[in-house]
Amino acid sequence: MNNPILAPAAVLVAWSLFMLLWMAAVRFPALAKVDLKGADTRGGRGSDLEGILPREVQWKSHNYTHLMEQPTLFYALVAILALSGASELDSWLAWAYVVLRILHSLWQAIVNTIPVRFALFLLSSTVLIVMAVRALLLTLG
Repeated sequence: MNNPILAPAAVLVAWSLFMLLWMAAVRFPALAKVDLKGADTRGGRGSDLEGILPREVQWKSHNYTHLMEQPTLFYALVAILALSGASELDSWLAWAYVVLRILHSLWQAIVNTIPVRFALFLLSSTVLIVMAVRALLLTLG
């Protein structure tokens, strides 16, 4: 099945895995420098490292977490649109969402100023809302 709307979803999956590797690449060396003697390290979570690891290291982790949240709606919408007869516009919207999420990732992982990050999030969320409306129209119409 060759459906053009599936390509942006595959790219976002690959990008999410890239962010996972980037997070590990900066976190493991940073953890090696932290003195955890006397700390209870059983059953911990990544969020327990806030205030222990440098902020710049944690930014990659925060973004990876974000990529596991809202984009799940994107993946569902892509599947619905692909099965319901996605148009070229739907594919362009999917690509726009992916480009905005990658820009959001890069900004959060490197610079992380909130106004720009929020603007990128707002733009990508708007694209997602348009995709959702289009999916509704296709499936209900």
